[in-house]
Amino acid sequence: MTTVVPTSEEDPALAVVRFTSELAWADAGPEVAEPQVNRLCVEAQECMVMNKWVELASLMLTSADLVFSKVAEKDLECIFTVICNLVTNLFNLYNLLVNPYNQFHIYMKALTLALNGKVTEYIAPSFKKMDSFLKEWNIGISDQRELFLTISSVLKENKSAAKDSFKFLTKYLATFSGEDAYKMSEAKEEAVHAIVDFVKAPDMFQCDLLDMPAVGQLEKDAKYALAYQLLKIFLTQRLDAYLEFHAANSTLLKSYGLVHEDCIMKMRLMSLVDLASDESGQIPYALIRDTLRINDDEVELWVVKAITVKLIDCKMDQMNQVVIVSRCTERVFGQHQWETLRTKLAAWRGNIANVISTIQANRVTEDGSQAMQGLMIR
Repeated sequence: MTTVVPTSEEDPALAVVRFTSELAWADAGPEVAEPQVNRLCVEAQECMVMNKWVELASLMLTSADLVFSKVAEKDLECIFTVICNLVTNLFNLYNLLVNPYNQFHIYMKALTLALNGKVTEYIAPSFKKMDSFLKEWNIGISDQRELFLTISSVLKENKSAAKDSFKFLTKYLATFSGEDAYKMSEAKEEAVHAIVDFVKAPDMFQCDLLDMPAVGQLEKDAKYALAYQLLKIFLTQRLDAYLEFHAANSTLLKSYGLVHEDCIMKMRLMSLVDLASDESGQIPYALIRDTLRINDDEVELWVVKAITVKLIDCKMDQMNQVVIVSRCTERVFGQHQWETLRTKLAAWRGNIANVISTIQANRVTEDGSQAMQGLMIR
């Protein structure tokens, strides 16, 4: 098989188009293949002459997508290298543009090229500047949705970026507010994806999906109501509710790619957080054992796990067999949590005021005593 190594004056991008198109049309026979290959090469040359990097990128990807399964690893490496260079050219073009919307258009083309060409590492660092980009571009809701969804897809390719992928997916869902039912329905599948991503993630224990209209529409949806119910269990209920749900819907969970054992592990931590949120601030070991459905000698192990992932701050009183909680992470932060926080802040404010009053009173008493002592000395 021919390797894509430029040994002549032919441009590397043109070499990739020629190589991939020859492979794509190889089964059609020389009479059919040759005109098609020539046509694609001519198009590529025209794009390069006129500096139409976006169109060249589309042409390269169209040809490359057809033959990825047929190309040897060393050839793929050469193709990816050329695509990387093209991504760089697109960014150079981006920097030359003055019109903000044109910049956004080129950015999206580079993003799509990087995703389809499997070279996302070249564009992923720019995601950290997305807030400033959005201010510069000043794009509409439709463009924002396309952007957030594409970035989420790019990040999903990298398992270590699952949290960031989820963040941009929720940004996409958050754009659906005040929409009519027809428009809102566009977000149903992505809302389900967000639910599954949250449940599946071993290091995410808090989200605001339940507050989003795009997710809330699933509650009474004939197809996706169970997905909404699953999310509600993970964010508001305990292990027993999940086990009951699994018993009735194990096939559905498998279809979402969820592993029962992993769900149990996460739900145990979620249940422990729910116990920790109790006003008393103390959790008996026996209650943890029964709620998490574990043995007595596993109680402290699960408390340590919750501390390790920063879900709770606490002390374990082994003598009295209770966990004394000083802080816990709320799974959801809605109206009830705001009211609780306001009550706590008011109590703290009152306590601080009492401390200040006590200090001032003691200072007045001390100053008076010193004055009396001074008079007696005189």
